[in-house]
Amino acid sequence: MTVRVRYAPSPTGHQHIGGARTALYDLIFAKSLGGTFVLRVEDTDQERSKREYEDSLLEDFKWLGIEFDEGPHKPGQHGPYRQSERLELYKELAWKLVEEGKAYPCFLTSEELEKLTADAEAEKKAPHTYHGKYRDLDPAEAKAKVDAGDEYVIRFKNPQKEVSFTDMVRGEVKFFPDMVGDFVVLRANGYPVYNFCCVVDDWKMEITHAFRSEEHLNNSLRQLLLYEAFEAKPPVFAHLSMLVGEDRKKLSKRHGATSVRQYKDQHYLPAALLNYLCLLGWSHPEETDIFDVFELEKSFDSTRFNKSPALYDIQKLKFFNEQHLRALPEDKLLEHALEALPAESKFRAQDSDWQNKCLGVFKEKIQLITELDEMTSVLFSEGTSDSDEYKEAMGWETTPQIKDYLKGELESFDGDFVSEEKVGEWMTYLKKELKIKGKPLFMGARACLTGQVHGPDLKGIVALTPKKILLSRF
Repeated sequence: MTVRVRYAPSPTGHQHIGGARTALYDLIFAKSLGGTFVLRVEDTDQERSKREYEDSLLEDFKWLGIEFDEGPHKPGQHGPYRQSERLELYKELAWKLVEEGKAYPCFLTSEELEKLTADAEAEKKAPHTYHGKYRDLDPAEAKAKVDAGDEYVIRFKNPQKEVSFTDMVRGEVKFFPDMVGDFVVLRANGYPVYNFCCVVDDWKMEITHAFRSEEHLNNSLRQLLLYEAFEAKPPVFAHLSMLVGEDRKKLSKRHGATSVRQYKDQHYLPAALLNYLCLLGWSHPEETDIFDVFELEKSFDSTRFNKSPALYDIQKLKFFNEQHLRALPEDKLLEHALEALPAESKFRAQDSDWQNKCLGVFKEKIQLITELDEMTSVLFSEGTSDSDEYKEAMGWETTPQIKDYLKGELESFDGDFVSEEKVGEWMTYLKKELKIKGKPLFMGARACLTGQVHGPDLKGIVALTPKKILLSRF
Protein backbone atom coordinates (compact mmCIF):
# COMPACT_ATOMS: atom_id res chain seq x y z
CA MET A 1 0.00 0.00 0.00
CA THR A 2 1.28 3.43 -0.96
CA VAL A 3 0.84 5.81 1.97
CA ARG A 4 -0.97 9.05 1.13
CA VAL A 5 -1.74 11.67 3.79
CA ARG A 6 -3.34 15.08 3.44
CA TYR A 7 -3.44 18.38 5.23
CA ALA A 8 -6.76 20.09 4.56
CA PRO A 9 -6.95 23.67 5.88
CA SER A 10 -9.71 26.22 5.34
CA PRO A 11 -8.24 29.49 3.98
CA THR A 12 -10.22 31.72 6.34
CA GLY A 13 -7.30 33.20 8.28
CA HIS A 14 -3.60 32.82 8.96
CA GLN A 15 -2.24 29.34 9.65
CA HIS A 16 -2.92 28.23 13.23
CA ILE A 17 -0.05 26.56 15.07
CA GLY A 18 -2.32 23.60 15.84
CA GLY A 19 -2.74 23.04 12.13
CA ALA A 20 0.99 23.39 11.63
CA ARG A 21 1.48 20.58 14.15
CA THR A 22 -0.95 18.38 12.21
CA ALA A 23 0.85 19.12 8.95
CA LEU A 24 4.18 18.30 10.59
CA TYR A 25 2.92 14.88 11.73
CA ASP A 26 1.49 14.32 8.24
CA LEU A 27 4.83 15.07 6.63
CA ILE A 28 6.99 13.03 8.98
CA PHE A 29 4.66 10.04 8.88
CA ALA A 30 4.44 10.06 5.09
CA LYS A 31 8.17 10.44 4.55
CA SER A 32 9.03 7.77 7.10
CA LEU A 33 7.06 5.31 4.96
CA GLY A 34 8.01 6.68 1.55
CA GLY A 35 4.55 8.15 1.09
CA THR A 36 2.98 11.24 -0.45
CA PHE A 37 1.93 14.42 1.36
CA VAL A 38 -1.05 16.23 -0.16
CA LEU A 39 -2.35 19.76 0.42
CA ARG A 40 -6.12 20.06 -0.07
CA VAL A 41 -7.73 23.47 0.35
CA GLU A 42 -11.22 23.29 1.89
CA ASP A 43 -12.58 26.60 0.60
CA THR A 44 -16.33 26.00 0.41
CA ASP A 45 -17.02 28.74 2.98
CA GLN A 46 -17.91 31.32 0.35
CA GLU A 47 -17.91 34.30 2.71
CA ARG A 48 -14.72 33.67 4.68
CA SER A 49 -12.43 31.77 2.30
CA LYS A 50 -9.90 34.00 0.56
CA ARG A 51 -7.07 33.21 -1.84
CA GLU A 52 -4.79 35.58 0.08
CA TYR A 53 -5.02 33.25 3.09
CA GLU A 54 -4.13 30.28 0.91
CA ASP A 55 -1.07 32.19 -0.31
CA SER A 56 -0.25 33.12 3.28
CA LEU A 57 -0.50 29.48 4.31
CA LEU A 58 1.96 28.42 1.63
CA GLU A 59 4.37 31.16 2.70
CA ASP A 60 4.15 30.05 6.32
CA PHE A 61 4.85 26.43 5.45
CA LYS A 62 7.75 27.46 3.24
CA TRP A 63 9.20 29.35 6.23
CA LEU A 64 8.74 26.26 8.41
CA GLY A 65 10.40 24.05 5.81
CA ILE A 66 7.29 21.91 5.27
CA GLU A 67 6.83 20.97 1.62
CA PHE A 68 3.87 19.28 -0.08
CA ASP A 69 4.14 16.68 -2.82
CA GLU A 70 0.78 17.59 -4.34
CA GLY A 71 -1.56 20.56 -4.04
CA PRO A 72 -3.08 23.51 -5.90
CA HIS A 73 0.43 24.88 -6.42
CA LYS A 74 1.82 21.48 -7.41
CA PRO A 75 -0.85 19.50 -9.30
CA GLY A 76 -0.75 15.73 -9.40
CA GLN A 77 -3.09 12.98 -10.61
CA HIS A 78 -5.76 13.55 -7.95
CA GLY A 79 -6.81 17.18 -8.51
CA PRO A 80 -8.38 19.62 -8.46
CA TYR A 81 -7.05 20.34 -4.97
CA ARG A 82 -9.46 23.14 -4.05
CA GLN A 83 -12.92 22.02 -2.98
CA SER A 84 -14.47 25.02 -4.73
CA GLU A 85 -13.25 23.45 -7.99
CA ARG A 86 -14.85 20.06 -7.19
CA LEU A 87 -18.49 21.13 -6.71
CA GLU A 88 -19.85 19.18 -9.68
CA LEU A 89 -18.30 15.98 -8.32
CA TYR A 90 -20.00 16.49 -4.94
CA LYS A 91 -23.39 17.12 -6.57
CA GLU A 92 -23.01 14.08 -8.81
CA LEU A 93 -22.18 11.79 -5.89
CA ALA A 94 -24.91 13.24 -3.64
CA TRP A 95 -27.50 12.46 -6.30
CA LYS A 96 -25.96 9.02 -6.82
CA LEU A 97 -26.79 8.29 -3.17
CA VAL A 98 -30.36 9.50 -3.81
CA GLU A 99 -30.68 7.19 -6.82
CA GLU A 100 -29.46 4.27 -4.71
CA GLY A 101 -31.98 5.02 -1.98
CA LYS A 102 -29.25 6.04 0.50
CA ALA A 103 -30.19 9.73 0.57
CA TYR A 104 -33.21 11.88 -0.22
CA PRO A 105 -34.22 15.45 -1.05
CA CYS A 106 -35.68 17.17 2.02
CA PHE A 107 -37.99 20.13 1.48
CA LEU A 108 -38.35 21.32 5.07
CA THR A 109 -38.32 25.12 5.31
CA SER A 110 -36.33 27.01 7.92
CA GLU A 111 -39.57 27.77 9.76
CA GLU A 112 -40.58 24.10 9.80
CA LEU A 113 -37.15 23.07 11.08
CA GLU A 114 -37.32 25.62 13.89
CA LYS A 115 -40.76 24.36 14.94
CA LEU A 116 -39.66 20.71 14.85
CA THR A 117 -36.59 21.53 16.92
CA ALA A 118 -38.73 23.39 19.47
CA ASP A 119 -41.18 20.46 19.64
CA ALA A 120 -38.29 18.05 20.19
CA GLU A 121 -36.88 20.18 23.00
CA ALA A 122 -40.32 20.38 24.64
CA GLU A 123 -40.59 16.59 24.58
CA LYS A 124 -36.92 16.23 25.62
CA LYS A 125 -36.06 14.29 22.50
CA ALA A 126 -33.13 14.67 20.12
CA PRO A 127 -34.04 17.19 17.38
CA HIS A 128 -32.87 14.86 14.64
CA THR A 129 -35.71 12.43 15.42
CA TYR A 130 -38.11 14.97 13.88
CA HIS A 131 -36.30 15.56 10.60
CA GLY A 132 -37.40 12.47 8.66
CA LYS A 133 -40.54 13.99 7.15
CA TYR A 134 -39.46 13.46 3.54
CA ARG A 135 -37.41 10.33 4.17
CA ASP A 136 -39.87 8.00 2.49
CA LEU A 137 -41.35 10.37 -0.08
CA ASP A 138 -41.95 8.69 -3.40
CA PRO A 139 -38.87 9.35 -5.58
CA ALA A 140 -41.03 10.47 -8.50
CA GLU A 141 -42.85 12.97 -6.31
CA ALA A 142 -39.54 14.21 -4.91
CA LYS A 143 -38.15 14.67 -8.43
CA ALA A 144 -41.25 16.60 -9.44
CA LYS A 145 -40.79 19.00 -6.54
CA VAL A 146 -37.12 19.48 -7.44
CA ASP A 147 -38.01 20.08 -11.10
CA ALA A 148 -40.65 22.59 -10.01
CA GLY A 149 -37.96 24.64 -8.29
CA ASP A 150 -38.83 23.85 -4.66
CA GLU A 151 -35.91 24.58 -2.33
CA TYR A 152 -34.34 21.46 -0.88
CA VAL A 153 -31.31 19.93 0.77
CA ILE A 154 -30.12 16.37 0.34
CA ARG A 155 -30.08 14.33 3.53
CA PHE A 156 -28.27 11.05 4.09
CA LYS A 157 -30.61 8.21 5.03
CA ASN A 158 -28.94 7.11 8.25
CA PRO A 159 -29.25 3.32 8.77
CA GLN A 160 -29.03 3.86 12.55
CA LYS A 161 -26.39 1.26 13.31
CA GLU A 162 -23.46 0.91 15.66
CA VAL A 163 -20.20 2.12 14.13
CA SER A 164 -16.68 1.55 15.42
CA PHE A 165 -13.13 2.06 14.22
CA THR A 166 -9.56 1.84 15.52
CA ASP A 167 -7.86 5.19 15.93
CA MET A 168 -4.05 5.47 15.82
CA VAL A 169 -4.10 7.66 18.93
CA ARG A 170 -7.23 6.66 20.87
CA GLY A 171 -7.55 2.99 20.09
CA GLU A 172 -11.03 1.52 19.72
CA VAL A 173 -13.76 4.16 19.26
CA LYS A 174 -17.42 3.20 19.20
CA PHE A 175 -20.54 5.14 18.20
CA PHE A 176 -23.99 3.92 19.16
CA PRO A 177 -27.18 4.01 17.06
CA ASP A 178 -29.34 7.13 17.11
CA MET A 179 -26.44 9.48 17.91
CA VAL A 180 -27.21 11.42 14.72
CA GLY A 181 -30.21 11.61 12.45
CA ASP A 182 -30.54 11.99 8.70
CA PHE A 183 -27.86 14.59 8.28
CA VAL A 184 -27.50 17.05 5.40
CA VAL A 185 -24.87 16.29 2.75
CA LEU A 186 -25.77 18.97 0.20
CA ARG A 187 -27.09 22.41 1.17
CA ALA A 188 -29.85 24.33 -0.56
CA ASN A 189 -27.24 26.51 -2.31
CA GLY A 190 -25.67 23.43 -3.90
CA TYR A 191 -22.61 23.46 -1.67
CA PRO A 192 -21.65 20.28 0.20
CA VAL A 193 -21.30 20.12 3.97
CA TYR A 194 -17.88 19.45 5.47
CA ASN A 195 -18.37 15.78 6.31
CA PHE A 196 -19.58 14.93 2.83
CA CYS A 197 -16.87 16.62 0.77
CA CYS A 198 -14.20 15.43 3.21
CA VAL A 199 -15.24 11.81 2.58
CA VAL A 200 -15.47 12.29 -1.18
CA ASP A 201 -12.05 13.93 -1.32
CA ASP A 202 -10.25 11.44 0.88
CA TRP A 203 -11.82 8.61 -1.11
CA LYS A 204 -11.10 10.03 -4.57
CA MET A 205 -7.62 11.24 -3.60
CA GLU A 206 -6.82 7.75 -2.25
CA ILE A 207 -5.87 9.07 1.20
CA THR A 208 -4.71 6.20 3.40
CA HIS A 209 -4.19 8.02 6.72
CA ALA A 210 -5.91 11.12 8.09
CA PHE A 211 -4.32 13.05 10.94
CA ARG A 212 -6.57 15.68 12.48
CA SER A 213 -7.52 17.36 15.74
CA GLU A 214 -9.46 15.62 18.48
CA GLU A 215 -12.31 18.05 17.72
CA HIS A 216 -13.05 16.06 14.58
CA LEU A 217 -13.61 12.81 16.46
CA ASN A 218 -17.41 13.16 16.44
CA ASN A 219 -17.34 13.81 12.69
CA SER A 220 -16.06 10.28 12.25
CA LEU A 221 -19.52 8.76 12.74
CA ARG A 222 -21.08 10.61 9.80
CA GLN A 223 -18.02 10.06 7.67
CA LEU A 224 -17.79 6.32 8.31
CA LEU A 225 -21.48 5.93 7.42
CA LEU A 226 -20.81 7.73 4.14
CA TYR A 227 -17.76 5.58 3.36
CA GLU A 228 -19.92 2.52 3.82
CA ALA A 229 -22.64 3.97 1.60
CA PHE A 230 -20.06 4.58 -1.15
CA GLU A 231 -18.54 1.13 -0.56
CA ALA A 232 -15.22 2.91 -0.11
CA LYS A 233 -12.43 2.10 2.34
CA PRO A 234 -11.96 4.86 4.94
CA PRO A 235 -8.46 6.08 5.82
CA VAL A 236 -6.84 5.16 9.09
CA PHE A 237 -7.68 8.01 11.47
CA ALA A 238 -5.38 9.64 14.02
CA HIS A 239 -7.20 12.16 16.23
CA LEU A 240 -4.49 14.26 17.83
CA SER A 241 -4.55 15.62 21.35
CA MET A 242 -6.05 19.06 21.85
CA LEU A 243 -3.76 22.04 22.47
CA VAL A 244 -4.75 23.88 25.65
CA GLY A 245 -3.55 27.00 27.46
CA GLU A 246 -2.57 27.31 31.11
CA ASP A 247 -6.27 27.45 32.06
CA ARG A 248 -6.65 24.01 30.42
CA LYS A 249 -9.07 25.44 27.86
CA LYS A 250 -8.70 25.14 24.11
CA LEU A 251 -5.83 27.26 22.85
CA SER A 252 -7.10 30.60 21.56
CA LYS A 253 -5.98 34.19 21.06
CA ARG A 254 -6.51 34.95 24.73
CA HIS A 255 -3.52 32.69 25.45
CA GLY A 256 -1.20 34.72 23.22
CA ALA A 257 0.06 34.26 19.67
CA THR A 258 -1.64 31.34 17.94
CA SER A 259 -0.69 31.74 14.27
CA VAL A 260 2.51 30.69 12.56
CA ARG A 261 2.71 34.17 11.04
CA GLN A 262 2.94 35.78 14.50
CA TYR A 263 5.90 33.61 15.48
CA LYS A 264 7.59 34.31 12.16
CA ASP A 265 7.13 38.06 12.75
CA GLN A 266 8.57 37.68 16.25
CA HIS A 267 11.64 36.02 14.71
CA TYR A 268 11.39 32.62 16.36
CA LEU A 269 13.48 29.98 14.63
CA PRO A 270 11.24 27.68 12.55
CA ALA A 271 13.28 24.67 13.72
CA ALA A 272 12.53 25.56 17.35
CA LEU A 273 8.81 26.04 16.73
CA LEU A 274 8.55 22.71 14.91
CA ASN A 275 10.59 20.94 17.58
CA TYR A 276 8.25 22.22 20.30
CA LEU A 277 5.06 21.50 18.36
CA CYS A 278 6.24 17.97 17.63
CA LEU A 279 6.36 17.18 21.34
CA LEU A 280 2.83 18.42 22.02
CA GLY A 281 1.08 15.06 21.82
CA TRP A 282 4.01 12.84 20.83
CA SER A 283 7.23 11.75 22.52
CA HIS A 284 10.65 10.99 21.07
CA PRO A 285 11.67 7.31 21.30
CA GLU A 286 14.95 8.35 22.94
CA GLU A 287 13.13 10.62 25.43
CA THR A 288 15.08 13.62 24.15
CA ASP A 289 13.63 17.10 23.82
CA ILE A 290 15.89 19.05 21.46
CA PHE A 291 16.17 17.58 17.97
CA ASP A 292 15.75 18.27 14.25
CA VAL A 293 12.23 17.19 13.37
CA PHE A 294 13.17 16.39 9.79
CA GLU A 295 15.59 13.72 10.97
CA LEU A 296 12.53 11.86 12.29
CA GLU A 297 11.60 11.05 8.70
CA LYS A 298 14.05 8.15 8.95
CA SER A 299 12.27 6.39 11.80
CA PHE A 300 9.05 8.01 13.00
CA ASP A 301 7.31 5.94 15.68
CA SER A 302 3.56 6.47 15.30
CA THR A 303 2.82 4.47 18.46
CA ARG A 304 4.14 7.28 20.66
CA PHE A 305 1.17 9.62 20.33
CA ASN A 306 -0.47 10.75 23.56
CA LYS A 307 -4.22 11.38 23.70
CA SER A 308 -4.10 13.65 26.77
CA PRO A 309 -4.53 17.42 26.18
CA ALA A 310 -1.17 19.08 25.43
CA LEU A 311 -0.30 22.23 27.38
CA TYR A 312 0.99 25.00 25.15
CA ASP A 313 3.53 26.98 27.16
CA ILE A 314 5.10 30.07 25.57
CA GLN A 315 7.94 30.08 28.11
CA LYS A 316 8.82 26.53 27.18
CA LEU A 317 8.76 27.46 23.51
CA LYS A 318 11.22 30.27 24.28
CA PHE A 319 13.48 27.72 25.97
CA PHE A 320 13.41 25.60 22.81
CA ASN A 321 14.24 28.66 20.74
CA GLU A 322 17.14 29.43 23.05
CA GLN A 323 18.57 25.94 22.58
CA HIS A 324 18.29 26.11 18.80
CA LEU A 325 19.87 29.58 18.76
CA ARG A 326 22.91 28.25 20.60
CA ALA A 327 23.27 25.40 18.13
CA LEU A 328 23.26 27.60 15.02
CA PRO A 329 26.53 27.82 13.07
CA GLU A 330 28.18 31.23 13.32
CA ASP A 331 27.21 32.34 9.81
CA LYS A 332 23.56 31.28 10.24
CA LEU A 333 23.32 33.00 13.61
CA LEU A 334 24.64 36.24 12.13
CA GLU A 335 22.26 35.95 9.19
CA HIS A 336 19.36 35.44 11.60
CA ALA A 337 20.37 38.49 13.65
CA LEU A 338 20.67 40.75 10.61
CA GLU A 339 17.25 39.64 9.36
CA ALA A 340 15.60 40.30 12.71
CA LEU A 341 17.17 43.48 14.07
CA PRO A 342 15.88 46.90 12.94
CA ALA A 343 17.82 49.15 10.58
CA GLU A 344 18.73 51.55 13.39
CA SER A 345 20.20 48.77 15.54
CA LYS A 346 23.70 49.59 16.82
CA PHE A 347 24.57 45.94 16.30
CA ARG A 348 24.05 46.36 12.55
CA ALA A 349 26.38 49.39 12.48
CA GLN A 350 29.42 47.28 13.47
CA ASP A 351 31.63 45.16 11.22
CA SER A 352 31.08 41.42 10.85
CA ASP A 353 34.04 40.50 13.06
CA TRP A 354 32.55 42.53 15.93
CA GLN A 355 29.08 41.11 15.23
CA ASN A 356 30.28 37.51 15.40
CA LYS A 357 32.19 38.16 18.63
CA CYS A 358 29.11 39.83 20.08
CA LEU A 359 26.90 36.86 19.21
CA GLY A 360 29.45 34.51 20.75
CA VAL A 361 29.25 36.42 24.04
CA PHE A 362 25.48 37.02 24.18
CA LYS A 363 23.87 33.97 22.56
CA GLU A 364 23.97 32.18 25.90
CA LYS A 365 21.96 35.01 27.46
CA ILE A 366 19.06 35.39 25.05
CA GLN A 367 16.02 33.31 24.13
CA LEU A 368 14.96 35.37 21.12
CA ILE A 369 17.33 37.11 18.74
CA THR A 370 15.27 40.31 19.11
CA GLU A 371 16.47 40.54 22.72
CA LEU A 372 19.97 41.20 21.46
CA ASP A 373 19.60 44.98 21.13
CA GLU A 374 18.42 45.39 24.72
CA MET A 375 21.00 42.93 25.99
CA THR A 376 23.85 44.73 24.21
CA SER A 377 22.74 48.21 25.26
CA VAL A 378 25.37 48.03 28.01
CA LEU A 379 28.01 48.17 25.28
CA PHE A 380 26.92 51.63 24.18
CA SER A 381 25.59 53.17 27.38
CA GLU A 382 27.62 55.92 29.04
CA GLY A 383 25.60 55.71 32.22
CA THR A 384 26.14 53.52 35.25
CA SER A 385 23.83 51.55 37.46
CA ASP A 386 22.12 53.22 40.41
CA SER A 387 21.66 49.95 42.28
CA ASP A 388 22.77 49.49 45.87
CA GLU A 389 25.10 46.69 44.76
CA TYR A 390 26.87 49.03 42.34
CA LYS A 391 27.23 51.73 44.95
CA GLU A 392 28.55 49.19 47.42
CA ALA A 393 31.16 47.88 44.94
CA MET A 394 32.31 51.39 44.11
CA GLY A 395 32.68 52.08 47.83
CA TRP A 396 35.06 49.22 48.58
CA GLU A 397 38.53 50.40 49.60
CA THR A 398 40.21 48.55 46.71
CA THR A 399 37.92 49.93 44.00
CA PRO A 400 39.63 53.37 43.70
CA GLN A 401 42.92 51.57 42.98
CA ILE A 402 41.23 49.51 40.28
CA LYS A 403 39.60 52.59 38.82
CA ASP A 404 42.81 54.63 38.66
CA TYR A 405 44.77 51.80 37.09
CA LEU A 406 42.16 50.93 34.45
CA LYS A 407 41.56 54.55 33.53
CA GLY A 408 45.29 55.06 32.95
CA GLU A 409 45.48 51.92 30.81
CA LEU A 410 42.52 53.00 28.71
CA GLU A 411 43.81 56.51 28.17
CA SER A 412 47.15 55.20 26.98
CA PHE A 413 45.60 52.53 24.74
CA ASP A 414 45.79 53.27 21.03
CA GLY A 415 42.69 52.00 19.24
CA ASP A 416 38.89 51.93 19.35
CA PHE A 417 38.52 48.52 21.01
CA VAL A 418 40.75 46.66 23.44
CA SER A 419 41.26 42.91 23.04
CA GLU A 420 40.20 40.18 25.43
CA GLU A 421 43.89 39.43 25.89
CA LYS A 422 44.52 43.01 27.01
CA VAL A 423 41.68 42.82 29.54
CA GLY A 424 43.21 39.59 30.80
CA GLU A 425 46.56 41.36 31.28
CA TRP A 426 44.84 44.10 33.29
CA MET A 427 43.16 41.57 35.55
CA THR A 428 46.45 39.74 36.08
CA TYR A 429 48.19 42.98 37.05
CA LEU A 430 45.45 43.89 39.53
CA LYS A 431 45.66 40.47 41.09
CA LYS A 432 49.44 40.02 41.22
CA GLU A 433 50.75 43.54 41.57
CA LEU A 434 47.99 45.23 43.56
CA LYS A 435 47.09 42.04 45.46
CA ILE A 436 43.34 42.43 44.85
CA LYS A 437 41.53 39.10 44.66
CA GLY A 438 38.12 37.47 44.63
CA LYS A 439 34.92 39.48 44.71
CA PRO A 440 36.62 42.89 45.19
CA LEU A 441 38.67 42.22 42.04
CA PHE A 442 36.04 40.80 39.67
CA MET A 443 33.04 42.82 40.79
CA GLY A 444 35.11 45.96 41.30
CA ALA A 445 36.65 45.75 37.83
CA ARG A 446 33.25 45.01 36.27
CA ALA A 447 31.70 48.01 38.05
CA CYS A 448 34.44 50.32 36.78
CA LEU A 449 34.49 49.08 33.20
CA THR A 450 30.81 48.35 32.54
CA GLY A 451 28.95 50.50 35.07
CA GLN A 452 27.20 47.29 36.20
CA VAL A 453 27.96 44.56 38.72
CA HIS A 454 26.48 41.64 36.77
CA GLY A 455 26.56 40.53 33.15
CA PRO A 456 28.21 38.27 30.57
CA ASP A 457 31.89 37.34 30.53
CA LEU A 458 33.84 40.48 31.48
CA LYS A 459 36.64 40.07 28.94
CA GLY A 460 34.17 39.53 26.12
CA ILE A 461 31.92 42.44 27.00
CA VAL A 462 34.79 44.93 27.51
CA ALA A 463 36.37 43.92 24.20
CA LEU A 464 33.06 44.73 22.47
CA THR A 465 32.66 48.16 24.09
CA PRO A 466 34.10 51.23 22.30
CA LYS A 467 37.00 52.81 24.20
CA LYS A 468 35.22 56.14 24.44
CA ILE A 469 32.22 54.46 26.13
CA LEU A 470 34.50 52.69 28.62
CA LEU A 471 36.19 55.97 29.52
CA SER A 472 32.84 57.72 30.00
CA ARG A 473 32.21 55.50 33.03
CA PHE A 474 35.28 56.66 34.94
